[in-house]
Amino acid sequence: MAKALTGKKVVLTASRKVEEMSTLIEKQGGVPLVRSMQGTVYVAEESVIDELKAVIENGVDWFVLTTGIGTEKLLELAEGVGLKEDLLQLLEKTNIAARGYKTKNALKKHGLTPTISDDDGTTTGLIRAMEAIDFKGKKVAVQLHGVPSPNLRTFFQEKEAVYAEVLPYRHIAPDAADVKKLYLEIIEQQVDAVCFTTVLQVRALFDYASSVQSSSELATCFNEKVLAVAVGKLTAEGLTDVKVTRMVVPERERMGTMIIELAKYVEANG
Repeated sequence: MAKALTGKKVVLTASRKVEEMSTLIEKQGGVPLVRSMQGTVYVAEESVIDELKAVIENGVDWFVLTTGIGTEKLLELAEGVGLKEDLLQLLEKTNIAARGYKTKNALKKHGLTPTISDDDGTTTGLIRAMEAIDFKGKKVAVQLHGVPSPNLRTFFQEKEAVYAEVLPYRHIAPDAADVKKLYLEIIEQQVDAVCFTTVLQVRALFDYASSVQSSSELATCFNEKVLAVAVGKLTAEGLTDVKVTRMVVPERERMGTMIIELAKYVEANG
């Protein structure tokens, strides 16, 4: 009996655990191809300290925290320059909107409880939770991870808020030649599925497609020919943002589970 992924070329865009995932793909009969789209994420200490100082000095009506690791890093960096108590006092007296359980856990360590939070771990869920709030003229600081969030920026612009971003981590895109290679493999249908484990990987690929005026063509290719696979809800949300509607998303956000779900999908749908 043939294995589910027999003869299927499956791309891994991650930069970690690729050996384990490659082994899983091979066990299902597939051919793993590693095309890392992760790029480099680094701590932008100098820039974020300046951003934090501005937020603390000017005050905010709402602080939107989108990742647990980013929340912890903000407090760590603030402590390094003697601003931790100022930041904690700011968070204690302002409204906090938190995305995801890791962010809420990071706040809990410091005795903080968000004013509002999502119900599904996604940015869309957080926006939905904030929809009824009047942000007109309100000062809003948004902690992000690696890259800006077009959805949050648009939401607060439409709400007429005074919007500022705080990015403790910044992202350097992967090499353009590597991204172009994967882009062409997808467009030319040389691969059967592409597995994404972060939104950064999705952004890198679609930013390149946009640069050659082909974002819509790439999305269509995923929707009709090459299968997109997302490790979890947040990565799936990134694919949805770029108009990808056909994808495999496991219930449990695990890389191994992602490969198993891909195999099940292919077995059921061919």
